Amino acid sequence: MDFTFSEEQQMLLDTTRRFVAKDYDFETRRHIREQSQEGFSRKAWQGLADIGLLALNVPEEDGGLGGSAIDTMLAMNAIGEGLLLEPYLASAVLATKTIALLGNGEQRARLLPALAGGEKIAVLAHDEPASRFDRLRVETRAWPVGNGFVLTGHKNVVVHGPSADVLLVTAHIGKAGEPGRLAVFEVAPDAPGLRQVAYKTVDGVRAGDVWLNQVFVPASALLDADADVEARLGEILDTGIAAVCAEAVGALDKLLAATVEYARNRKQFGVPIGKFQALQHRMADMVLHIEQARSMSYLAAVRCTDADPAARQRALSAAKVVIGQACRFVGQQAVQLHGGMGVTDELDVSHYFKRLMAIELQFGSTDFHLEQYATQLS
Repeated sequence: MDFTFSEEQQMLLDTTRRFVAKDYDFETRRHIREQSQEGFSRKAWQGLADIGLLALNVPEEDGGLGGSAIDTMLAMNAIGEGLLLEPYLASAVLATKTIALLGNGEQRARLLPALAGGEKIAVLAHDEPASRFDRLRVETRAWPVGNGFVLTGHKNVVVHGPSADVLLVTAHIGKAGEPGRLAVFEVAPDAPGLRQVAYKTVDGVRAGDVWLNQVFVPASALLDADADVEARLGEILDTGIAAVCAEAVGALDKLLAATVEYARNRKQFGVPIGKFQALQHRMADMVLHIEQARSMSYLAAVRCTDADPAARQRALSAAKVVIGQACRFVGQQAVQLHGGMGVTDELDVSHYFKRLMAIELQFGSTDFHLEQYATQLS
């Protein structure tokens, strides 16, 4: 298989990297994390829109770029390198994909251009406290009332939820105890009956828990009542897995580079610690883990759009396992090789480590996907 990027794809990667290098160095990121009430920079978000990244997953017929999963992978590589706090994965990938796949003509025309231009942020509110990585376990309920629906339920760890202009809430239509059918609703964050509690996750990203207490939405808030939402949701979440795998590779590359540079400059017994054979072996093992992760990230990007759900999920579980193992191994080794400095807030190593640990759990932990892969093989 040819993994050579096209000229346009290489330009996409280079443009995103230049943006990160120019406008998003480590000190800028620290300032945004500590000072911004939203947890990210609106200026940086508009900058991503200006270079076309927010339109990458918007179909061409809706005024976007109609990018591929490989394009998203390259953008996420650079985003991982820069540890961007902006809601790219949440809004420009997951939510945009949800609207593109499930939205009707009016919803697509109203939301997608605004998302592509950076004017609105949408977030998929799907995970629940009892789901434990089971993507189809949704206890939030919606039942028809008059000319709309009433929603009741609890969504947790909705990443960038407190900053969203639109929440895309998954729910089963029907009363509690009934199977119902899965659906996605467009809900305003200030709707009566909706309460959200914001907090920061371990990697510095802002998230929130959302409680819906008899929240009324009009019938027009339902995204494509005729679609197979379970199948579409699987495609959306698999796209998210491929994207976060690519982000991990970008972060891993920067973490390795920082560790090698530190080993060259840090001296002990009068010589750089990088001269010690035992530490050289550790760094060589880090390189092996990263190259395996890179290969599996390519696999995830290629296979995340497969029409066969079983084959797609098998490939993505395999990728998530290998990349999760790399996140844990490389992150731990980098911190240990830096010594006590590796866990301080002043050093970028600790921030990469925390983000990689969050990625290892996002969309299912390594152990979860290993079990999923084994089940699919049996």
